Amino acid sequence: MRRRYALWTVLFLLTAYLIAPSGIVKAADDKPLIFDEANLLSPEERDELNAMANEYGAERETDFMILTVNSVPNDDYETWTENFYDEYAPGYNRRHGNTAILTILMSTSDGTRRVHLEGYYKAEKYLDSGRLLKIQNKITPDLSSGNYKQAFEKYIKTAHRYMGFEPDVNPDNIIFNLWFQLGTAAAIGAIAVGIMAYRSGGRVTVNSRTYEDASTSGILDQQDRYIRTTVTKRKIERNTSSGSGGGGGGGVTGGGHSHSSSSGKF
Repeated sequence: MRRRYALWTVLFLLTAYLIAPSGIVKAADDKPLIFDEANLLSPEERDELNAMANEYGAERETDFMILTVNSVPNDDYETWTENFYDEYAPGYNRRHGNTAILTILMSTSDGTRRVHLEGYYKAEKYLDSGRLLKIQNKITPDLSSGNYKQAFEKYIKTAHRYMGFEPDVNPDNIIFNLWFQLGTAAAIGAIAVGIMAYRSGGRVTVNSRTYEDASTSGILDQQDRYIRTTVTKRKIERNTSSGSGGGGGGGVTGGGHSHSSSSGKF
C-alpha cells in the first residue's frame, strides 16, 4: 500500500514539474504591449494588463497597446505616438500591422494631462475616430480619478467589443444590449401568451345590434362645432459638442501609415 502511495506521489510531482514550465513559456510568449514609462502601474498590474491585451488582441487580430509617458517634446503627443508606431512597428502578425494605441501624457506646458488614441489598418477601419472618442469618454473618469488599471482594462475590453461590430454601426445602440434583448423577448412572449389565453376563452357573438330594432332606432340630432386651430413654431437646437473637450479625425505618420485618432484632457 505504501509503495502504491509513493508511486502516485512521484507521478504527481513529475506531472506538476512538467506542467509548470509550459505555463512559464506561455507567459514568456506574450509580446510586450504595455510601455509604462510614467510608472502608473505596479509590476503585477503591468503583467496582468499585458496578458489581457495579448488575449483580447488575438481574438481581433490586433495589437492593443498602452503607452504612458511623463512628457514629450513640444507637448506633441500625436507626433510622438506616430513616431512610436513608425519606429517600433507593432502589428498583430506583421510589422506595421493592425494596431490600436492608447497614449497617456502626464504633464504638458499648460499643466494638463492628455489622453490620445490611434487606430491603424484594421483598427483604423473598426475603431474609427468616432468610436475612439466613445472609448476616450468611457475611460476619462477613471483616468481623472487615478484609477489607471481600471481605465486601461476598460480601454482593452471596449476596443475589443467595438471591433466586433461592422463599421458605421453604433456599438452602443440599446438594441445590442443583452438585457434589452432579453427584456424584448420576454415582452413578446408575454404578449403571445396573453393573446392565446384570450382566444382560448371563446368568442363573444352578442353585440350592440343583437337586440336592436332598426325600425324604431335612429339619430335624433347631430351637431358639429369648430372652435379654432393653433400653430406654434419652435426652433430646434443642434448639439455641436464633441464630449470631454476632445477632438479627433486621424492623420498619416511620417512613414506613411494612415490612422484614426481621438484626444482630450483628463
